[in-house]
Amino acid sequence: MAHDFGSVKDIMKWAREHMEKAIEIYQKELAEIRTGKASASLVEEIRVHCYGQVLPLKQIASVSIPDAHLIVIQPWDPNTIHDIEKALANSKLGVTPTDDGKVIRVVLPPLSEERRKELDKIVKQEAEHARISIRTIRREAKEAIEKLEKNKAISEDEAFDAKEKLQKLVDEFVEKVEEILKEKEKELKVV
Repeated sequence: MAHDFGSVKDIMKWAREHMEKAIEIYQKELAEIRTGKASASLVEEIRVHCYGQVLPLKQIASVSIPDAHLIVIQPWDPNTIHDIEKALANSKLGVTPTDDGKVIRVVLPPLSEERRKELDKIVKQEAEHARISIRTIRREAKEAIEKLEKNKAISEDEAFDAKEKLQKLVDEFVEKVEEILKEKEKELKVV
């Protein structure tokens, strides 16, 4: 994907924005992976079919966490309770919601050792996807720098400096991926 940038500054701005987006996507993916404790982020983005459209759960209900293994969902419109339950049952969470007509309760059983290992693999795969995205952005930005150099828009020294700055940016974002990964692995160990 060749981009036409007018300056190194434009290239760096583009690279930073795309790397931030890669981190954002990575964090959203990890938020949906259940660890040993309840969290509102596990269910807030689950898509619910209701009112003839698909909405994230957080737009149609409030979510609370009364204890480490329980998520309580209170729909603002009681008529959506079955739509929400269906969306939860079909989600990646692997849980069976229950309701009393007013609120939905999702009990998160402790993770088995086998399930923990599976989730650890998934978390590591998501980290690798984020790193690949960052490296792809680096490659595209590097090609754009080389194009500027080839077209005599920047000197060889400026191109070298730009590539060094780009690598520092890549290192910064790969480090963020590692920090997020370590935090999620720690959560997976919590019983």
